[in-house]
Amino acid sequence: MAAQMNILLGRKDICGTRQWRYCSRNSKSIIDADEEDFQGLVALAKKLDMGLVVPGPDAPIVNGIEGYFREAGIPCFAPTKEAAQLEGSKAFSKDFMAAHNIPTAEYRNFTDFEKAGDYVNSVNHKVVIKASGLAAGKGVIIPESKEETLKAIHSIMVDRDFGDAGSEIVIEEFLEGDEMSILTFSDGLTFKSMPPAQDHKRIFDGDQGPNTGGMGFYAPTKIASPEILKQIDDLILRPTLEGMCKNGTPFIGMLFTGIMLTKSGPKTLEYNARFGDPETQTLLPLLESDLATIMKACIERRLSEVEITMSDRSSAVVVVSSGGYPGKYQQGDEIQMDDRHSLSDDAGSITFFHAGTSLLPDGSLHTSGGRVIAVKLAYRGVSTIRYKDMHYRKDIAYRLGRLRDNLEPPLMVRI
Repeated sequence: MAAQMNILLGRKDICGTRQWRYCSRNSKSIIDADEEDFQGLVALAKKLDMGLVVPGPDAPIVNGIEGYFREAGIPCFAPTKEAAQLEGSKAFSKDFMAAHNIPTAEYRNFTDFEKAGDYVNSVNHKVVIKASGLAAGKGVIIPESKEETLKAIHSIMVDRDFGDAGSEIVIEEFLEGDEMSILTFSDGLTFKSMPPAQDHKRIFDGDQGPNTGGMGFYAPTKIASPEILKQIDDLILRPTLEGMCKNGTPFIGMLFTGIMLTKSGPKTLEYNARFGDPETQTLLPLLESDLATIMKACIERRLSEVEITMSDRSSAVVVVSSGGYPGKYQQGDEIQMDDRHSLSDDAGSITFFHAGTSLLPDGSLHTSGGRVIAVKLAYRGVSTIRYKDMHYRKDIAYRLGRLRDNLEPPLMVRI
């Protein structure tokens, strides 16, 4: 009997992690394809006789790629277009939380710049400004003054710094507390979460500077007690999935929930309708159960029959980015790596997950994006990488209160 073939759609970073998790280490089956050409991807999946499709990026999921594969009879681990609005529209998700009594920050949605400005001038508390649409994880601004707040609104709604994603914005109350992330497998009603973890969104050490798509991640985090995790299940995750069912749009796939642990209890920050980045690179190496089996059980609405086993070890990922990211950054710089470390999975305890990198015909590796490479087990690996204006945070997992690998790497490396 022929081995089951699966297809992962998307960028090298997230999809490379899942390929590492359940595909052959020697697999060369990587095909360049247009991730927005849904009909072409369906035709490719049919040609290759694929048994499971796993989309990675947010845009294809939000734009309804799951429906194309479902109509073709090909299992696809992703929510429907309607259910994916939990990520595709922050305005929708906030209204959904309010309708289903899911704890979250006080908020208002706006499509009019003048009305948004009037609202800001009418409140005295600190606020957060969010572009409602997809903005590659960079559409959240936390201003420190009303002047900065009005400037942020103008940049999103008038200057369109995030394109059409800024045609509507959410202005919400700033929440104080510890932020954490929960990644949850769901078949619509049954849900099973991986260990709680913490992201590092800001570009600089000490959580300073603008938001990024994520500069590092570690799991598990110890900030959430079993009692708090039960509250999150009862007050956030279960009402979310039950609410989607009541709306006629059951959520089947991976639900990422950002949560703030406040003095008044856990509150929901956001949803993603997919595996996160760099969350995936951190959590999947801890997964001991078969990933494909779990995803198929979700699609077939029988997740209750599957046991999910996680390692009791810890995992951390450091993201190395191009200088200037998350703003304008240079591409095409050659990446140098020490000879004693390989880019393959055979590099011992160090694992490299590629994102914004390109392999040229001469075999040299170059930068081609903002977040260039994620390195697991973590600062030893960072110390082997060099390229112009390379940047990374040196405080990933600092909340754990201990040094990583007894290294003291510099914040900025220039060659």
